[in-house]
Amino acid sequence: MTLISPNAGKANDGPIPDFSGAIAWLNGPPVSRASLRGKVVLVDFWTYTCINSLRNLPYISAWAAKYKDAGLVVIGVHTPEFSFEGEPVNVTRAVNALGVGYPVAIDTNYSIWMSFDNAYWPADFVLDGSGRIRYQHAGEGDYPSTERAIQELLRENGASNVPTTTVGPTGTGIEAPPDFADEQSNETYVGYERATNFASLQRVVRNARTTYELPERLALNHWGLRGSWIVGPESAELAAAPGQVAFRFRSRDLHLILAPGPSGHPARFRVTIDGAAPGEHHGVDVAPDGSGEVHAPRLYQLIRQRGPIAEHTCTIEFLDPGVHVVDFTFG
Repeated sequence: MTLISPNAGKANDGPIPDFSGAIAWLNGPPVSRASLRGKVVLVDFWTYTCINSLRNLPYISAWAAKYKDAGLVVIGVHTPEFSFEGEPVNVTRAVNALGVGYPVAIDTNYSIWMSFDNAYWPADFVLDGSGRIRYQHAGEGDYPSTERAIQELLRENGASNVPTTTVGPTGTGIEAPPDFADEQSNETYVGYERATNFASLQRVVRNARTTYELPERLALNHWGLRGSWIVGPESAELAAAPGQVAFRFRSRDLHLILAPGPSGHPARFRVTIDGAAPGEHHGVDVAPDGSGEVHAPRLYQLIRQRGPIAEHTCTIEFLDPGVHVVDFTFG
């Protein structure tokens, strides 16, 4: 682990980056440059439907508790990837459900994101007592390096009670550490702006109700729709129930970002693996018989394979109209 020199690089020139652009703050009053002067600060950029951000959160929370007495200030900056993630009511619900206890800026307009010249979810920045960025890390993983940077900068700032141990994996359920050893599937967007590997027998018709059919077999990492759907820039909306979305994947976990329709009424769904109920391979948001319900816009864990990882086709059948299908992620 090497700390960035206080005088090295554009990110370290000038005063503490600006936090004034948040549209709201959770878990406390707004944070200002003046309130951070003289403190070591960990800033975590995240968004609540990002699986990489979610698996990062247990470490951020653990560091906030572990180094509080040594003077560490932890700030979460929630910057949305999808439009619904920018709505304060959705962010507030997610922060409460995830048990995030440190201050969180709702950065819907990307003001703080741009102040830090950031480009990733998650991204962690550690600032020294003079407000300069001395360490940064993009993506999940390499947690000991980030923690050692926190320790070093706290000692540099005069703290004498800094622990020397590092936090081990603490996440459970959807936040559990990933299994990348046999993963062959990557994030796949459903909205037409960024969709790839669409395999329905019909081409996507943008923003118009269209009936789609699935092929007899999907190739690895290809997906498709069946039924009446309206494919928009960010998501596909089920126009009439029932409807299906299917994905051929190879990974321990399969997640899907889902949102209820404009009415907000829950939408029921049923998950199968190769045509059968998932049984012991069900995710935290699915029962062993494959049943589940979309009740809020968020990430849903549909599959967690137990034992050896194999290639499968996951099919999700929606029993109520209006549901939005946004993005597949794996782990």
